[in-house]
Amino acid sequence: MVIRDATPDDWAQIWPFLREIVAAGETYTWPRDIDEERARALWMKEPPGRTVVAVDAQGEVVGSAAMYPNQPGPGAHVASASFMVAPGRAGRGVGRALGTHVLDRARADGYRAMQFNAVVEANTRAVGLWRSLGFEIVGTVPEAFHHPREGYVGLHIMYRRL
Repeated sequence: MVIRDATPDDWAQIWPFLREIVAAGETYTWPRDIDEERARALWMKEPPGRTVVAVDAQGEVVGSAAMYPNQPGPGAHVASASFMVAPGRAGRGVGRALGTHVLDRARADGYRAMQFNAVVEANTRAVGLWRSLGFEIVGTVPEAFHHPREGYVGLHIMYRRL
């Protein structure tokens, strides 16, 4: 697997799994019926943000991450990021590889820390992954996410120094 900067041509492979993940309503706070144009604008970051893709040996995009300053101005030294792995590729190390890559890239870009603002409490695989990569839960907003099966669950704020 290779992780590289995303190009506009990669969107055609990102959109199908992004649409599926968002429509499931289990991990993202985006509208479940988001249209392609809005999703592309949110995911394909302009500088100082960046979007990367994980590509398998056959050239298929199997995951993607978007990295950006968590806040503008005086908060711009803290990065944030969003991650999506094609559902058929879950559990095969794609998320860990993307997470490690983004942490390394954020550090190289001069960020001092990374903060995730909305990690769904019920997404135990993601919470476990981020904890294994050194993140801690610094707070949880109770019942801030309406999960389609679990009902109202918390959104974790997770943080890690770089």
